[in-house]
Amino acid sequence: MKETKARETLASRLGFILLSAGCAIGLGNVWRFPFITGRYGGAAFVLIYILFLIILGLPVMVMELAIGRASKKNIGLALDTLTPAKKPWHVYGKLAIIGNYTLMMFYTTITGWLLSYLLHMAKGDFSGLDAAGVGAFFGGMLENPVSMTMWMILAVIIGFVPVAIGLQSGVEKITKYMMIGLLGLMLILAGNSILLKGGAEGLKFYLIPDFSKLSGNFFEAVYAAMGQAFFTLSLGIGSIAIFGSYIDKKHRLTGEAVRIISLDTFVALCSGLIIFPAAFAFGVQPDAGPSLIFITLPNIFNQMAGGRFWGTLFFLFMSFAALSTLIAVFENIISFWIDTKGVSRKKATLINVLAISLLSIPCVLGFNILSGFQPLGPGTGVLELEDFVVSSTLLPLGSLIFTLYCTWKYGWGWDKFIDEADSGDGLKFPSALRFYFQYILPAIILGIFIKGYWDIFVK
Repeated sequence: MKETKARETLASRLGFILLSAGCAIGLGNVWRFPFITGRYGGAAFVLIYILFLIILGLPVMVMELAIGRASKKNIGLALDTLTPAKKPWHVYGKLAIIGNYTLMMFYTTITGWLLSYLLHMAKGDFSGLDAAGVGAFFGGMLENPVSMTMWMILAVIIGFVPVAIGLQSGVEKITKYMMIGLLGLMLILAGNSILLKGGAEGLKFYLIPDFSKLSGNFFEAVYAAMGQAFFTLSLGIGSIAIFGSYIDKKHRLTGEAVRIISLDTFVALCSGLIIFPAAFAFGVQPDAGPSLIFITLPNIFNQMAGGRFWGTLFFLFMSFAALSTLIAVFENIISFWIDTKGVSRKKATLINVLAISLLSIPCVLGFNILSGFQPLGPGTGVLELEDFVVSSTLLPLGSLIFTLYCTWKYGWGWDKFIDEADSGDGLKFPSALRFYFQYILPAIILGIFIKGYWDIFVK
């Protein structure tokens, strides 16, 4: 009989929290959260957002961590392991792995953009360019599929290097330093923005509640807060569960989830402290989406004293945020290959460097050769389609499945979930709210899923 290889574990609790937070912390924290916070009343919106983090994000994260820790498997095998006789649940495990691949099919391209901008900013290539010049630079980058492919492959290789080295010595150690660097850079950048002449107006806009902005679109603001709270944590495709599978039972999972979510929220809030004071100081509208990062902010840095230095630090910060997500998701994918195929970590890494590089090419081509392909309407492309598959389909469906699986007797069941979640020391899961977790939470998640489809195909 073949001997089962002992599962790898993380070396420290800090490593687990930083790895999990690194997976959750991504580009949405920087280019989406500050914008929608400003749109819906600043601090008033933040209060609603934090409420939904607690009542939506926190329980689903605890459930995903519990599934990982109890099964000691990646998401592709976790449900099979916990409930081997209940086969219909097993289907989602494979879909979740497909979700990880789909996420990487466009995230690697954007990470390549960030690495490219980091180099060009450090070299001073944006110096002297006005807003139109920076926009033309970004447009020229998108029109060059060869250059974008090279940067995308570089992002894939950099993301897989820690994974190839090993869980503790590679993924945990390197991500730990990267996350500490990210937090340090963020505090330095926020401090610089706050001290800019004219930056105080940006702080008022961002931090002082303006409830009048909620009066006419309260329900729209609530949905925006629900969506941001839900999607910012990358729940539903097992990229958080994998780190649950690497930890022991010394600490209850609710407390660990609180720490992870707090760190994610801290980064999101600090991103606004970087962006809004700087935007107001130089009279620039803080746009949303890629234009904020790749056109608006470089234009601000060009007007700022020492802008080349601050711009370089900013794109280093952004690269760390993107790479931390890449490393976390790559680890989930490699764990699946190790567990299901029995291959070595290094062989699985080599296979997937090639596979993800090839799978990412359609996203690259979507901005040039395949720009005529607009699957979700005018102005959309391959990236928007891939993002829709992950963000509007697999993340909410996965979270709905995790919720039902952990609370209904037809799945893993409430009692087994609570036993796992409350093993160890620390904050207990609020079991008294079982009715909410079993009926209301799934209904809310289903509503988010339906609203996402409605906005694309009906509205």
